[in-house]
Amino acid sequence: MDKRFWLLVVGAIGVVYGDIGTSPLYAFREAVRAASEGRPANIEAVFGVLSLIFWALVLIVTLKYVIVLLRADNKGEGGTFALMALGLTVAKRSSPLLLGLGVAGASFFYGDAVLTPAISVLSAVEGLALVSPMFERWIVPLALVIIVALFAVQSRGTARVAQFFGPLTVVWFFVLGGGGLWHVLHNPSVLAALNPWYGLSFLVSHGLLGLTVFGFVFLAVTGAEALYADLGHFGRKPIQVAWVGFVFPALMLNYMGQGVLVLEDASTMENPFYRLYPEWALVPMVILATAATVVASQAVITGAFSLARQAIQLGLLPRFAVRHTSEEMAGQIYLPRVNWLLLIGVVFTVVTFKSSSNLASAYGVSVTATLVINSLVAFFVLWKYWRWPLWKVVALMAPLLVVELTFFAANAMKFFEGAWFPVAVAAVLSLIMFTWMRGYRILSRITRRDETELDWLVRRLEAKPPARVPGTAVFLSADVNAAPTALMHNLKHNRVLHERNVVLSISTDTSKPRVPRHERVHIDRSNETFTRVVATYGFMESPNIPKILEGCRRKDLNIDIGATSFFLSRRSLRPSSKSEMPRWQTRLFIWLARTSEDATTYFRIPTDRVVEVGTQVAI
Repeated sequence: MDKRFWLLVVGAIGVVYGDIGTSPLYAFREAVRAASEGRPANIEAVFGVLSLIFWALVLIVTLKYVIVLLRADNKGEGGTFALMALGLTVAKRSSPLLLGLGVAGASFFYGDAVLTPAISVLSAVEGLALVSPMFERWIVPLALVIIVALFAVQSRGTARVAQFFGPLTVVWFFVLGGGGLWHVLHNPSVLAALNPWYGLSFLVSHGLLGLTVFGFVFLAVTGAEALYADLGHFGRKPIQVAWVGFVFPALMLNYMGQGVLVLEDASTMENPFYRLYPEWALVPMVILATAATVVASQAVITGAFSLARQAIQLGLLPRFAVRHTSEEMAGQIYLPRVNWLLLIGVVFTVVTFKSSSNLASAYGVSVTATLVINSLVAFFVLWKYWRWPLWKVVALMAPLLVVELTFFAANAMKFFEGAWFPVAVAAVLSLIMFTWMRGYRILSRITRRDETELDWLVRRLEAKPPARVPGTAVFLSADVNAAPTALMHNLKHNRVLHERNVVLSISTDTSKPRVPRHERVHIDRSNETFTRVVATYGFMESPNIPKILEGCRRKDLNIDIGATSFFLSRRSLRPSSKSEMPRWQTRLFIWLARTSEDATTYFRIPTDRVVEVGTQVAI
């Protein structure tokens, strides 16, 4: 294996496993507290929790994600939308169901994106209370300062910071494993907890309490969905090697070390993670843990940007401003609106819940829902796309779904203790996406009904030619076979036509994450009056008109952007008395359309070359 491979392994440790790597800060503590019911921790509770954590990591992370789903890539890309798009390529009657699952999965991811920075930073800063009780009242303000600073630097891009992520997180996992190993060597009998019997017997013998503990055990698995989402950044092998050879052993050594500690000294239950280390190392550990939580939060924020862009390209959200923060890395983007909405959500979460223990009840629902949705879509992909026999798919996925649905049920029990919050976030986002899809579908149908066929217009113009003016005009249209509204208004009011006219349509191939450059632009010169150009992008790409024109030049259609006028239609929407949607939903769609990013900025058209034509549409 070459040097580049090991650099990818280190990068995967930093980005892919940043979230799951901060779980030891709170997962074991909350699970054992619940299992002990306020009493000192005993062997039954500790061994039961350690067994459940180990087998949850084996089944969900190792088997489902590392072994199975990392192979279910969409042209090298992973994630909820990539998996959904893979399923849609072979879906017929099931496409609405897959689309609905994709929307729900993305919505729950944003619930996770709000909670992860809050619980991670709070759990790290809470270590200061062990240094001195006087720091306790400063935990929330300090956490807010770190969170605000983290979101404030997003606009600068993550290129330089990312180079620091890998090595820093490698150090973090070494410290995790080392701190646990020291205690395990003093009491190796804790290794017996890896026996699944301890976990199963605890669940069976404790009834409802066992289910509650199961919900807290799931905190050890949070971040597993990042394995699949970041597949395109690092590739399958580096992610697998990083998990099996380094991350998984380090995590389990730390959890078992905490188990030994609380059995030997019940007072350490207050914060068993920090108590693993000597007092002189407490402040350095708080600093290192805070840095690790920032890494974990950064990974989720970056994922939120990427998911929002995919949703825009798939037609699930209105256009948001997308800024590329790196010339070399196309995936490094910054979405200002998403960034500040996330910041508001995270600050609200910290101020409302105030501690990582309070947040623990809220954290699991969004992640378990995402895992269940991924499993349902994966079931379809394995069966229809990979063409596995149905019995084989059921044998693999059914046990995993049972485990994940049990986790979901356990977390749903904590609905009134905080789990309502990520559910509310997901519900609002799902409503917005479904409203946008439905409204845009209705608007497109109304627009098509009023459009004229371009071929019919060409025949009319040939029969009665208008005055021609020098230069090139580019008309943006959703359909190159229809006469754009801006073109019709230009002819109607100005009665002129440019010497060269291009009808440009930008489309998204929902089955591909990226479209090769040589396949991007298709040109149709079937008539002398108009040249039709279709530019196709994948759902993980952002359209760029200057680069589209470069692609045109490579295919012998030279368009000088400095001597070209771009005609755009700006639609002013108003509610109709005969709307197909409820009045509240119509008004929500109109508001979303008004907040949509200006087409000039979104497609990167020079502002001094744009002519906008306004039209009113009743929807």
